Amino acid sequence: MTGETDLKKLLASMTPELLSGTFVFATLAPGVPQPEGLKPMMLFREREGITLILREEEAQAAGLEAAFRCRMVTLNIHSSLEAVGFLAAITTRLATAGMGVNPVSAFFHDHLFVPADRAEEAMELLQGLAAESRG
Repeated sequence: MTGETDLKKLLASMTPELLSGTFVFATLAPGVPQPEGLKPMMLFREREGITLILREEEAQAAGLEAAFRCRMVTLNIHSSLEAVGFLAAITTRLATAGMGVNPVSAFFHDHLFVPADRAEEAMELLQGLAAESRG
């Protein structure tokens, strides 16, 4: 299962899903262990530390300083990791509306972290993009 690579098919077939809950980004300095019991949606190691994307209530309970209150949108289509232009088209559509987005590509799907207070607007924009691509 390598996923879809055709941009038109990707855009036309995606079905964005808004997950429940609010997420935040937090960071741990190098050498600082991850607090026990955390179940981050994503963990990424950088030279400056470890970035965690996790539910807001988890970050608060662990006493982590957090940034960017956001909602998670999963683009329910199995996109190939080698697909060209899919996230560019999506982020361009959101940028045109003045909306920042933090995209994450996983093996099966792409995920967007959009501002919490604009999540419904992001969904409308994504659904509109899919509908336009279907013709």
